[in-house]
Amino acid sequence: MYRILAENQEIRERRDQLQPPVYAKPELLATRPNQVWSWDITKLRGPAIWTYYYLYVILDVSSRYVVGWLIAERESEALAQELICATCDQPGIQPGQLTLHADNGSAMIAKSVAQLLIDLDVVKSHSRPQVSDDNPYSEAQFKTLKYRPDYPERFGGLVGARAWAQTFLAWYNADHPHTGLGLLAPVVVHTGKAETVLQKRQQVLAIAYAAHPERFVKHAPVAVWINPPKPVGDTATPLQ
Repeated sequence: MYRILAENQEIRERRDQLQPPVYAKPELLATRPNQVWSWDITKLRGPAIWTYYYLYVILDVSSRYVVGWLIAERESEALAQELICATCDQPGIQPGQLTLHADNGSAMIAKSVAQLLIDLDVVKSHSRPQVSDDNPYSEAQFKTLKYRPDYPERFGGLVGARAWAQTFLAWYNADHPHTGLGLLAPVVVHTGKAETVLQKRQQVLAIAYAAHPERFVKHAPVAVWINPPKPVGDTATPLQ
């Protein structure tokens, strides 16, 4: 029977199969600061087991500058709204200017947050479900935070956690030589001073550059992508 069915192409799965939805890959381009922001929430261990503090961070994708943050004892859409409102209410931020990218945490996909972004005329963007690398800049910033030598195993209280985060984020914005920015600090790129600083640096490094140009290949990026589109005709080659 199976031989006859196979000859007539009748052997197949006859039950209805669940077809997973196809999610569009977010492709976001930032050529200057305050075009694309990324935000996420990470847990900080509290004084006792199973206690956590929640660090909310909004990051500019182009400059890696932390434009807004807060620490709270819970993950909440109300706190997310408060942070987004306060961060968007900055000089130079105009309606229709921003895209805000996030993953699919409960606070990120809350209807109240989505409505707030509509009211602020901010374009919302989300990572694809179960895709871990659609929000890379926020994840990289959290890794930098948690790999700091002075990052404590546990925070003794909310006040101490906020004090530590304030010190870290001030260093991160103003003094951290970011490898993705050609070893410039995020504040330098965010305020448009990158070219001036690079020119001054080049005067000091001219002799070393002439001797070993391969050591100075990093530079501040002109454009930054979350998931750059593939060139036309570019297809993946399967592994053999």
